[in-house]
Amino acid sequence: MELVLIGFAALLASGLTLLSGFGLGTALMPVFALFFPLPLAVAATAVVHFANNLFKLGLMAQQADWSVVVKFSVPAALTAILGAGSLTFFDQLPPLWHYSIAGSSFEITTVKAVIGSLIILFALLEMSTRFQTLAFPTRWLPVGGALSGFFGGLSGNQGALRSAFLLKAGLSKDVGAMPARSASTAPCKTRLAP
Repeated sequence: MELVLIGFAALLASGLTLLSGFGLGTALMPVFALFFPLPLAVAATAVVHFANNLFKLGLMAQQADWSVVVKFSVPAALTAILGAGSLTFFDQLPPLWHYSIAGSSFEITTVKAVIGSLIILFALLEMSTRFQTLAFPTRWLPVGGALSGFFGGLSGNQGALRSAFLLKAGLSKDVGAMPARSASTAPCKTRLAP
């Protein structure tokens, strides 16, 4: 039954984020963390992200703005490896604190503290109206890709960063590849970047 629930959660989150363009890691990683150890939950989220991006690539490859894809995705892929290495490093550190409640022992580990803090931070950023309007000039796309990739590799969450850096990339709201529009345009909803 757990496998069915996990598969359904992945399918539902992927479907919702196909329309919104963000939030897959924010929604899915905590669900996976209920069933798997934290590093495995992040890795499973990365697999779903990858499959979701392949699906979007198949749907929209002809309309993609490949200069944006390359400027953003190549640094993201490289720094995702660094983020995953950081996740491994944090997972190997000793527990920060042990405590007992009603005869059951619990521990707070560094990896749980880091991932939990990042989930809270990215969820708050995605809900923040001020952050939602934040947009960097397109010259910052490689930096945005690098940051997005690193935090995606570390925690499975990076949608808020991705939105801030892709907002002014001139992408269409529908397919992320139409000609540039005004700077006041709403963020792209469907992107091919990780």
